[in-house]
Order: sequence, then structure tokens, then C-alpha cells
Amino acid sequence: MLHERGLRSEQVYCAATASVGLSVASWFLSRKAESKAGRARADRWGIFVGEWAPTLFGLGIALSQYERDELHLAEAFAEDDPEGTAGLA
Repeated sequence: MLHERGLRSEQVYCAATASVGLSVASWFLSRKAESKAGRARADRWGIFVGEWAPTLFGLGIALSQYERDELHLAEAFAEDDPEGTAGLA
């Protein structure tokens, strides 16, 4: 469904990589902005945002496998119908 709506594995991989940087940034900013709350709160923010990366990387892997299977299916279909006339009858 995500692939059909235009989401590609490369886009998800970029988002996953960005979430790693966002995790470090949120930890650092939380530690500076909320100094009274202490390091524990900053750690929670960093971990919360950091949990997005593995989820997004997993989604990227799933989408890349789907894209690979879709490509192999298209190639197999092209080999079976070299003239490109399937479905015209």
C-alpha cells in the first residue's frame, strides 16, 4: 500500500538516517533547554526519537524487497511476452 502511494525505500532510508541525527539533537537540546529536569529526561527524549530509526530501516528493507520482487516479476513477464502483446486480445 505504501509503495502504491508513492513511498520508495530510498525515501524511508533517508528518513531513518535523519532520525538518528534527530535523536542526538533532541537529546542535546533537551539536556540544555531543560537543565533542571536533568539528564534522565534528555535520555528519554533521545531514546524516544532513536526508536524511530530501526522501525524506518525495517520498513525500508520491506519496501526494497517489494521493489525487487516487482522488478523481477516485470522482467519475467517481459521474457514470456517478447512482443509486448499480452492483454491486448
